[in-house]
Amino acid sequence: MRAAVVDRYGPPEVARVTDVPRPEPRAGEVLVRVRAAAVNSSDARIRGARFPSGFGLFARLAFGIGKPRRAVLGGALSGEVVALGGQVDGFAVGEAVCGMTGARMGAHAEYAAVRASTLARKPDAVSHEDAAAILFGGTTALHFLRRRTSVGPGTSVLVNGASGAIGTSAVQLARHLGATVTGVTSAANADLVRGLGAERVIDYTRVDLAEIPDRFDVVLDTVGSLSIASGRRLLAPGGTVALIVAGLGELLRTRGNVVAGPAPERVEDYDFLLNLVADKELTVVVDQTFDLLAIVDAYRRIDSGRKVGNIVVLP
Repeated sequence: MRAAVVDRYGPPEVARVTDVPRPEPRAGEVLVRVRAAAVNSSDARIRGARFPSGFGLFARLAFGIGKPRRAVLGGALSGEVVALGGQVDGFAVGEAVCGMTGARMGAHAEYAAVRASTLARKPDAVSHEDAAAILFGGTTALHFLRRRTSVGPGTSVLVNGASGAIGTSAVQLARHLGATVTGVTSAANADLVRGLGAERVIDYTRVDLAEIPDRFDVVLDTVGSLSIASGRRLLAPGGTVALIVAGLGELLRTRGNVVAGPAPERVEDYDFLLNLVADKELTVVVDQTFDLLAIVDAYRRIDSGRKVGNIVVLP
């Protein structure tokens, strides 16, 4: 089968498409014919060994010292079941499914062996492209808005990085939960963010967040440009800062009204998001779609810092 292989750390050009053996599903696994897979910031960080401050050593121990331990990256996919491993109940060959693969990755390929417990059924009303794209940013935004902070009717939410994969989902989900949303993005993406539900948009190229008088119940930083101190300065009494991209030092100092850490991959969250997409209550923002053979171009787009929403490859 064809797969995008990253067998050394480096720029986008280290990724190459080549033939590799097709995986065989083991007990508890499902073999999925991948129709669409997301290429996100996590993939780009692993490929380039660009980890948040303080995590370099720990990340290399987890992902590979001198090169990626898992040469086929990609953690979110959508496709069809083509084979079942032993001890798998609840899925049938031919079913459309989507899910996330965690540290095992492997989604940037024509086939992937995925734990059945991490898969959801894809609704007919949701395309494979949208299903793959919504999972990473959507589950992260949902986790921080519903479980790590208190977002509901009457609350005010600031989304820093409102045009990215996490940000575009966060703006919509916060609005869905009843909040008033302010998005921080560039002027070029202001109309998009307003269209997703932000009542106000701040152009970070012209306005310093440290100087605005507004205060918010929840400050969600999806890009890593806020610190604990700068985030807290934006809080209303009783508010919470969520640092989604936090360095090790900040992670160790999070307490009280500052939260951080990874978001879990939960099938119930996939189902919640997919149903919103199917009901047209959540828009999946896809910046560009590439053939798997253009994986280098997909990474270049992410590394440019100009990506809006999600990048999808079609194996």
